[in-house]
Amino acid sequence: LQYLENFLQRGPRGYNEYCIKRLRRIIANGERKELPCWIELQAASTKKPIEVSVELMNNESVRVHLDSASTSAEICQAVADKIRLKDTYGFSLYIRFFEKLWSLSSCGKHVLDAVSQCEQESRRQDIEEKDALWSLSLRKEVFKPWHDCSLDPVSTDLIYRQLIKGIKNGEYTSEKEDEYVQIAAMHYYVQFGSEIRDSDLKDLFLQKLYINGKPKAEQVKGELVDFARQKWALDFSKFYEVTMMSGPPLPKSRFVVAVNGTGIVFMERREKKLLDIPYVEVKKVNKMRYGRFVSHLHPSKCVEADDMTEKMEYNVEGLRQRSEYAVVQQDVSKQDDPMFLICKRGDLLTVDKDKQESPDEKWIRATNQRTNSSGAVYKANVQFLPTLTKPSDDMMVEMKPFKQKMGAVTNFFSVMSFLCNAGTKDGRQSKRVNREKLWAFSKEPLKQPLLKTLVRNSELSSLACSYMGDYPIKQARSPLELTDQIFGPAMRHEMLQDEIYCQIMRQMTSNGNRMSIERGWQLMWLCTGLFPPSLNLKMHLQNFLESRPRDQLAAICLQRLQTILSKEPRKLPPHPAEVEAIQQDSTEIFYKIHFPNDTNTLRFNIASHLKLASANGYGLFMKRSQKVTSPHFVLSLSSPSTSCSIVQGKSIPLGSVLTNVPCLVFFKRKLWFNVIPGKDKVADLTFHFPQEMRRYLAGYHSCSREDMINLGGLLFRVAVDSDRSQFVMIPRMLNALIPADQITLVSPEEWKKNIISSYNRQSGITVDEAKVAFLRTISSWPTFGSAFFEVKQTCEPDYPNPLWIVINKKGVSYIHPKTKGLLVMRQFSDLLEYSSKGNIFQMTIRTLVGGISFVCESPKVNSCSSHKIHFPSLCSSPLTHLRELICR
Repeated sequence: LQYLENFLQRGPRGYNEYCIKRLRRIIANGERKELPCWIELQAASTKKPIEVSVELMNNESVRVHLDSASTSAEICQAVADKIRLKDTYGFSLYIRFFEKLWSLSSCGKHVLDAVSQCEQESRRQDIEEKDALWSLSLRKEVFKPWHDCSLDPVSTDLIYRQLIKGIKNGEYTSEKEDEYVQIAAMHYYVQFGSEIRDSDLKDLFLQKLYINGKPKAEQVKGELVDFARQKWALDFSKFYEVTMMSGPPLPKSRFVVAVNGTGIVFMERREKKLLDIPYVEVKKVNKMRYGRFVSHLHPSKCVEADDMTEKMEYNVEGLRQRSEYAVVQQDVSKQDDPMFLICKRGDLLTVDKDKQESPDEKWIRATNQRTNSSGAVYKANVQFLPTLTKPSDDMMVEMKPFKQKMGAVTNFFSVMSFLCNAGTKDGRQSKRVNREKLWAFSKEPLKQPLLKTLVRNSELSSLACSYMGDYPIKQARSPLELTDQIFGPAMRHEMLQDEIYCQIMRQMTSNGNRMSIERGWQLMWLCTGLFPPSLNLKMHLQNFLESRPRDQLAAICLQRLQTILSKEPRKLPPHPAEVEAIQQDSTEIFYKIHFPNDTNTLRFNIASHLKLASANGYGLFMKRSQKVTSPHFVLSLSSPSTSCSIVQGKSIPLGSVLTNVPCLVFFKRKLWFNVIPGKDKVADLTFHFPQEMRRYLAGYHSCSREDMINLGGLLFRVAVDSDRSQFVMIPRMLNALIPADQITLVSPEEWKKNIISSYNRQSGITVDEAKVAFLRTISSWPTFGSAFFEVKQTCEPDYPNPLWIVINKKGVSYIHPKTKGLLVMRQFSDLLEYSSKGNIFQMTIRTLVGGISFVCESPKVNSCSSHKIHFPSLCSSPLTHLRELICR
């Protein structure tokens, strides 16, 4: 750096100081991610700062100076200084490009990187960089939980103006007409005061206006802002894409976390929340290595972990400092000094903050909500809750503190549920026996069950045995015999099910035998697929599994536990295929279908049954629980064959299907060679349309706005036929009409107008004809009938990471996930070899001098939603299917 500065010092007069200043600025603010933009090049020739306009929500604008290193935080502060905005928290810089609007936040993001992205997109649309239609604005993005409108009238006015604009253009919506009337009345009052000039308005707003009180307009603005931050908390949120590393099982491992003024929301998409956590339930938030953040529930990985952690900590600690509510952490008995409060662990206290005690004081005055008595409490004995309102009784039950000792069975179930000493016949504890040993690993078999509820039941008490291969037995038994012995009685007697969970956890606590631990996880995996624990045990079992993030099966068991909690328990012990799979360290189960002539005649039988023109290109897929597999791998099954499964809504006997494992068999198109819409109507309506519609709506194709309008009209006809009364529902149906990543391209009302126009132009066609017309349109696209795979790659620096690999009849293509632009297409003849192992796929591409290897990586998944990519066959591994498609 010093040598570079010395070199610049010797540069041409004027440029030397200019370049040195820019260098120091970029060192201070961090390096850029994008290419220089057009306005930078113009500024470099004149050595003058870049002047831009930042729009405000009150229809005014502010001129500010930029340079190459300017960040959104600097611009937000510059605007705030000019308009005398004091309460700057939550105001962010936004950039608009055509109909798209996104936040640059108020942190260290480089403003000109965003401008450069807009210019690059303009070039792709054949628009010169200097004519790129981008603009900057200042908007309220997120509220503090303790936001006070009276502190800064400038802030309140800007937020108020933003709300009124947003309500008018449909950005903030409500399903209650009464709320719109209330907002309209408040807006009317701000503009005209309490005098109602129109008789019709008087009748409408009579109950809504401030006729008697006549508050100031600023106060009414504040009331509207307070209403909005509670009503539209999700609209005023910071959003982060995260990957869950461990924690309670959720339906997805990759999702979005919204941080706002009311709490933390885990969501798959806006209308589908996975988990909503108010701040009062958050005990601690911290950031670990590799970009992870940890709350009291979910350790997750996030590329913006620093910013997310900072915002969560700010909100939680800020609420804790302002809170009047605290929870007692340990029992406080009667003391000599009568001024001290008697309380029990878990009691809710209301702290008297009007008494301004010194920060050096070790005690505070509080009222016990349980006993309604008041007195002094040592600060060290309480924990303030991050809330400004009194927690409900139900919430207090959830938050009762318990002594947590990670990994110890003593913490996962109430001691009162267990015998004091499992080694004595009467259950009394020997004085010389350490109670902790009851919950630790032992090679000796238990002589009594762990749970008290089983002791007095002689039949069940004798059945409550444990086995993990640690105690020597005289005669060797097969794994299936042992799993039948363990789980068979529990499938008949529900009282034994908690006992099995407890014994498995006990044997994995303080166990130094790695082989024994592996057997324990195998049993846990089988157990979590058979029956759920009781409500009393559920939370403690989850804590046990979460305390072992290094064990790969722990996270899988958590997911299986969540699944079994929402379903009916199984009726029979584990199937031999399950036992064999987990013994081979595999959590995926495959099935073998036997045919008399050893050929795949079932595919042709199904095609004939459905009256398809041809069976070529179709394949079978089996779904068990949440696993979907293509049965091209073979395992023997020993169960009798009496089952019947569903194939696209039609019942067909299959033979050799598991009788004790819920299974669905799907028949879908797998290869898309010689697919001509209209040639085979049954295939078009049964397979081609539903499969391709999902790909289209997921946003995998690159298409024009005109195509989207045309296809939106066709899909609307498919949904409602000729029912024109459904026009009003179009804004709510956009997820089923427009590709997911294009919905925000224009406003919902604009989509509605265009879709209605397209629908009217297609008048006279039937629903089936609309489906075929849809297929005819997209069949001309190069990605029609393709299989999409999202992979990680680092071997090709010119290609993005992640990258889409797209396979169709033309070959293997690399596509940019963001722009959907084709990077390169390899014909099948250019591929010398290809192979996959685990989550790694490798192919060698022919060159003039030999071949080059391309290596990529993809997690083993069985659901396309976790990748946001459609895998037509949904095989055990996307890369396995990728290899299979290339082979075919």
